[in-house]
Amino acid sequence: MTVTDADVLDTRLKLARRVVAHIKNGTSDLADAPMVNLASVYTDQARHERELEALFRRTPQLVCLSSELKEPGAFRTFDETGVPVLVTRRADGQVQAFLNVCPHRGARLVREPEGKANRFTCWFHGWTYANDGRQIAAPEAERFCGGMEGREHLIELASAERHGMVFVMPTPGLPLDLDAHLGDFEPVLEGLRLNDVEWVKSDVLPVASNWKYALDTYGEGYHFAALHKQTLAPYFRNDITVYDRYGRHHRVSFAEKGWNELVDKPESEWGVRAEPGGIHYLFPNVILFAGSVSPGKSYLTIFRHYPGEAVGQTKTHKAIYAFGGVRSDEHRAEVVAAFDATAHVVRTEDYVTAAEGWRNLTFLPADATVVYGRQEIALQYQHRAIAEAAGLPLIDQPIAAEAAE
Repeated sequence: MTVTDADVLDTRLKLARRVVAHIKNGTSDLADAPMVNLASVYTDQARHERELEALFRRTPQLVCLSSELKEPGAFRTFDETGVPVLVTRRADGQVQAFLNVCPHRGARLVREPEGKANRFTCWFHGWTYANDGRQIAAPEAERFCGGMEGREHLIELASAERHGMVFVMPTPGLPLDLDAHLGDFEPVLEGLRLNDVEWVKSDVLPVASNWKYALDTYGEGYHFAALHKQTLAPYFRNDITVYDRYGRHHRVSFAEKGWNELVDKPESEWGVRAEPGGIHYLFPNVILFAGSVSPGKSYLTIFRHYPGEAVGQTKTHKAIYAFGGVRSDEHRAEVVAAFDATAHVVRTEDYVTAAEGWRNLTFLPADATVVYGRQEIALQYQHRAIAEAAGLPLIDQPIAAEAAE
């Protein structure tokens, strides 16, 4: 299916209608009740290690966009799950992934983070492999006297490419079923038209916090008025959320303050454009943000959250892309400015709070809890999905609505 401008505009209009209806009625998409969660979900090291294995090594991972492996021979290394991964585009145009490990004695085969090459030579002993994983040279191979059997290929990892995204299963031998992983979220991702974006800038944003605490920030606008007084609050309301759940994934949208004026206007005067929009959560750790901290502009920003080995370590890999490609030097500067503005908000507000809040949780009693309000609906389902996938229980006791009033 080819997504057209009309399809994108239709999606945007449907979301705009819901936002405008909430503004008119003083309503929002809400959970049925608040939810409590053990604070130790964010601080327990054993739980953290279980999540590392189940969610980051046995769940499909978004490694990059297809546009970042544009040509045959293009490659990228990927180490953020703790597993050394090499992803390449073969001569036939197909994406293939391997452990970035030389089968000789386990040395790292490819040391560059990205590039273009038809072959890879291990810097330890010079064993060489084609970018489709076949061994093509090994110095003095005859002296191994048959000991090279079974080492003629790199160890392959399951990989797949869909809607402009490249996925890898980091654990050897595990299948990658994208139909099952994406489910009914797939048409939403297709509507983002990720095949038609151009990378502009990227960076890594570290935070001394559990990965889930950092991830929570992207799922609710309730904190805008308090935390983002000068940055987001002037432009976005904190009391209206449009929420759509797609299995373990979701999309949330927040109301721009300028949309208050749309309530009494016909749709033809709303100014809705055929550009993707909204915050999309791709389970377990990816946020795809189609929009900007400046209303009325749309760029694709991807935040990929990766936990460290310790429960209080997280690195967010952030990258911004131009929809339709970069049109001019002025457009590139605009996209870079959008990246810098968003990174400033995350670094100086969201992640300062995340580090402080997570550290405070470590001092609480073992049975202490946190609470997600009805307006934090995305967080409620997000934590349930993470716990279910990791095979770990939650308290998950909704607070009766009458008791919360």
